[in-house]
Amino acid sequence: MLRRSCLALSALLLAGPALAQQLGTLKVVMHSDLKIIDPVWTTAYIVRNHGYLIYDQLFALDAKLEPQPQMVESWTVSDDKLTWTFKLRDGLRWHDGTPVTSADVLPSIKRFTDKDVQGGLLAKVTQSMNAVDDRTFRIVLKEPFGLVLKTLAKTASVPLFVMPKRVAELPISQQIADTTGSGPFIFKKDEWKPGEKVVYVRNPDYKPRSELPSSLAGGKVAKLDRVEWISIPDGQTAVNALISGEIDMIETVAHDLLPVLEKDKNVDIRIPDHLGSTYVLRFNWKQPPFDNLKVRRAAEYALNQLDFLKANIGDPRYFKECKAMFGCGATFETTAGSDGILQSNFEESRKLLKEAGYDGKPIVVLQTTDINTHINLAPVAKSLLEKGGFKVDVQSMDWQTQVTRRAKKDPVDKGGWNISMTAAATVLLSDPIVNHYTEATGDRAQFGWPIDEEIEKLRMAFAGSNDPRQQRELAEKVQKRVLDLGITVPLGQFVQPSASRKSVTGTVASPVTVFWNMEKK
Repeated sequence: MLRRSCLALSALLLAGPALAQQLGTLKVVMHSDLKIIDPVWTTAYIVRNHGYLIYDQLFALDAKLEPQPQMVESWTVSDDKLTWTFKLRDGLRWHDGTPVTSADVLPSIKRFTDKDVQGGLLAKVTQSMNAVDDRTFRIVLKEPFGLVLKTLAKTASVPLFVMPKRVAELPISQQIADTTGSGPFIFKKDEWKPGEKVVYVRNPDYKPRSELPSSLAGGKVAKLDRVEWISIPDGQTAVNALISGEIDMIETVAHDLLPVLEKDKNVDIRIPDHLGSTYVLRFNWKQPPFDNLKVRRAAEYALNQLDFLKANIGDPRYFKECKAMFGCGATFETTAGSDGILQSNFEESRKLLKEAGYDGKPIVVLQTTDINTHINLAPVAKSLLEKGGFKVDVQSMDWQTQVTRRAKKDPVDKGGWNISMTAAATVLLSDPIVNHYTEATGDRAQFGWPIDEEIEKLRMAFAGSNDPRQQRELAEKVQKRVLDLGITVPLGQFVQPSASRKSVTGTVASPVTVFWNMEKK
């Protein structure tokens, strides 16, 4: 079977552009296959990564997590902090050659704010948005909002990617089909073969900024003619392909395969994001039994982080237990609300289930089968929850199918679900506003759709505060209530190494895998 997979892989890798182009072609195995191409419709990181190749942003976060202008040339703010006026850089063009204008920016902002948590907060305080001229637009607020630039520079889960007006005006309930962007690479939709490969080519008309790249900000200089995402679901096959030189890079290497690559003198192993990622578990509040607080708390008592980390990461060099919703090592790290939970207290779990009147109906836990750091999340959850008194039905699927499935609000017997787990970059969870897993606005919130007015009041108070001490107090209150109500359960923190041939240089350190500045020598 492995030999057959390798032969098929070799045939795939030899296909495509002529040999004259090979030196400028980077072949990469990403963490997941691309099946959705709308980076606003879904929060999946593979789709976000796709977005960063073909779209651009008004502002972008640098290595210090500070917003820097990207498409914007200059901006002014009125003395009362209510009127923000922005001017676009000269020479911005769509992939079809037409100019980017303010008329494109305004619906792009709206589509983003209709979907994103932080964008929604900006929308709440926005009185009006209008185009002053083709390169100038204005946002007028009802009240001061200290996170305007950080919101426009949002990194995930839904970044503010600027799209052509005709595309951006599509409702967020519908997925876009037109992938025209203005970014450093062009998506070759005609070469896209889900389950095989995704192709991007350099945009010859892109005008990068003059600054050096710094995380997602600065000059996005495309030094590659072509980027190919090659689908190799089996981790060992991908490692073999990297060692043999059939591919150039693996975005996320299975931790148990790292020792193999560490012995190869032609391979570099990097940790592009030292804060790493945090595992999170979400309950479906709309369907029984997790519409009941006692059942959610029972699950929190039954679980523990170490079992998840050992089963999915394995090597303790790359993980740590962390009950902080905003990340260990980040500004608002706190253990508030974590007393007693996540210690596999099965007796307490069974007690709460009995009090809640749990009827023993199996809960559906979604399992990801094609992301190495996610594969064992569901099996561990099943083992722990069953010891805590639950009956569990694990349903397995690839990641993109799970992303689609978890968006469904239907009853379980009609394709719904009870528990879904994922991992999120810790830097993108670092405060109560950017952390979309603390939002509790019901249907507007992330999958699971929790609702709680008190959390939203605390989050808005955080957004309006400029006092670090007050912000810390508010962050602690948010985390305590999130854990007390079972809105999100953190399951530990880990770092994810990537690997590439030493012929690949210019990798930009970032919480998002980006391909500008990279070269293949």
